[in-house]
Formats: sequence, C-alpha cells, structure tokens
Amino acid sequence: MEQDLGEIKVGFIGAGKMAHGIAQGILLSGKVCPGNVMVSAPSLNNLGKFKDCGVRTTHCNTEVVRVTRVLFLAVKPHIIPSVLQEVSAVITPQHIIISVAAGVTVATLERLLPTGSMVLRLMPNLPCVVQEGALLFCRGTRAGPGEAGLLRELLASCGLVEEGPEAFIDIHTGLSGSGVAYVYMLAEAMAEGAVKMGMPSALANRIAAQTVLGAGRLLRDSGQHPAQLRADVCTPGGTTIFGLHALERGGLRAAAMGAVEAATERARELGGK
Repeated sequence: MEQDLGEIKVGFIGAGKMAHGIAQGILLSGKVCPGNVMVSAPSLNNLGKFKDCGVRTTHCNTEVVRVTRVLFLAVKPHIIPSVLQEVSAVITPQHIIISVAAGVTVATLERLLPTGSMVLRLMPNLPCVVQEGALLFCRGTRAGPGEAGLLRELLASCGLVEEGPEAFIDIHTGLSGSGVAYVYMLAEAMAEGAVKMGMPSALANRIAAQTVLGAGRLLRDSGQHPAQLRADVCTPGGTTIFGLHALERGGLRAAAMGAVEAATERARELGGK
C-alpha cells in the first residue's frame, strides 16, 4: 500500500496527555500538516494545547470520524463502548482505527465496530510527550502490513515503535507503560540518598535526572547488554561495586522483576473485565 502522508487526515477522539504526545510526534515529523489533524473532546479543558499547534478541534466525535481516515481512540477504557456506539454509523471500511485504551482487546474493538473494520491496538508510554516514548502495537484481523507500515511512519517521531503479538501488549504495559514510574521512584531515591549525604535537594534531583537520561541513552545507542555496561562502571574495590552490593542486599533486582510481573498481571485482569 502506497501512502502519501501529506494527504492523510488524522483524527483523535480524546484530548488527554497521550493524545497530545502522539499528535505532537506526528506533527514534528513534518509529513502531516496541522490542518489535516482534528481532535474531539467534550470540554474545552484540553483542546487549547491542540489549537496552539494549529490542529482543528471539535466537541463532536462523529465530525472527527467523517473528515479523517486514521482515527486514534484515546479515551478512558470504560468510555470505549459508548464512543464506538456513537460513531459506528460513520465508520467505513477505509478507516484505520487505532486504540490506545489500556486493557481493551482487539476482539472487543472488533466486536463493537462494524464488521470488517481495520483495527490496531497501540500501547504508548508517558515519554511520548517528549518524543522519547516506547510504543508497541498489534494488528487486528483485517489490518495488514500496509496499515502497520503507515502507523510506524506516522509515529516515527514519537520514539521507539515496535510491533508484536497482542499477548505482548500487557507485558509492555508492565515493563514500559508502568515502568517509567519505577524509574522515577529510583531517581527519587537516588536523589534522597544524595540529600542524606549533604547535597541540596534541587541539585540532587537535577543530577539524578541527568544520570537516568544519560544511562538510558548509552544503553539504547551502544547496543550493549545492561550487564556489560554495569560491569564497565565497576572497578575492583571501587565505589560502584559497594553501591551495587547495597542494592543487591536491598533486593532491587527481585523487586524490579516483581514489579513488571505484578503490573502485567494487573493489566491482564483489567483486560479480562
């Protein structure tokens, strides 16, 4: 399927942080102009930031569907059934429906949409708002390589975009969707450790943030295994190995693995409701 992104009309039902982050990424690519993007929300609360980007806004969900081809469903999971009931009459076989609603399965989306609808399920994470997200998507029964390629191209400026089976979506939630909070907690704890040792809080938090950023970029860009990079920092009898020993005594590794497992299981529970 050949597609000229300059001609693609993109719509969002829902105007929260994730919708704004994805929209920003799409616009930053320069391949889709703001006039070809429309967003709907029931109130004006979140629409101002979209208007500031030159994006068209409305309070009418069906209007968004009528004038766009690629449609992002970016509302709370419990609202999905009522939204799809509202817009189903104007969904056509040419629409590409992309849901970012956590826990709402492809099977549920296809059951609620007109027969034959092209559906993809996308799980982004919060750093999408600064175009450093980790996004995983899966295809529904009618979405093919062309639709997957279009989504990849649209989201390329949002961060890392990967495709996998739907079973990976909940794992991605536990690893990356919820995982950003684990990283924030670690950064907070590291900064508090520095405060305990005498560093001012503001300075400690700035250094902790940069440490997380730098370590993440090096891990991503070097292609090396985390264990190798960790070993590279350690010298015999040095400060780092003493710090790592303290983390091992505190059970950091098991706690992190347990957090991913717990969040994944909770995502599965929510998806089963």
